[in-house]
Amino acid sequence: MADRDELAIKYFQCTKRERAVFEAGIKLGTVYHQFIGTPVSASNVDSLERAIEEGVKVQPFVEEVTVKIDRKSLRKKRNEFDYQSLTGPMMDVRVTIRIAEIRVFAHVRYIEELKYPLMFVERIVES
Repeated sequence: MADRDELAIKYFQCTKRERAVFEAGIKLGTVYHQFIGTPVSASNVDSLERAIEEGVKVQPFVEEVTVKIDRKSLRKKRNEFDYQSLTGPMMDVRVTIRIAEIRVFAHVRYIEELKYPLMFVERIVES
């Protein structure tokens, strides 16, 4: 894997810090755009959270990921043909990306005052 990373580095005309932020954005964008619209209910919400986390964990540079889906927004099925889809406001996702000594803590969650599920960098730590 180190050989592949060394080969890839030449394509990034930025610092390790900038690359770590880029990778965090890629992970959050992937979660958001891949899973919005997924059928969700009280019976599958736990397994859906774990499935999203496990899918993100296999991507490069992911140190940690947590996915929370707002249970208060889930409703009961009205009939056999009714189901609810996952939406942006229901998601709260945190990801930690590590490249060498740099860790980026990024987050996507619905911000009420913006009326928007915002992806943002919480902090960057260099050790």
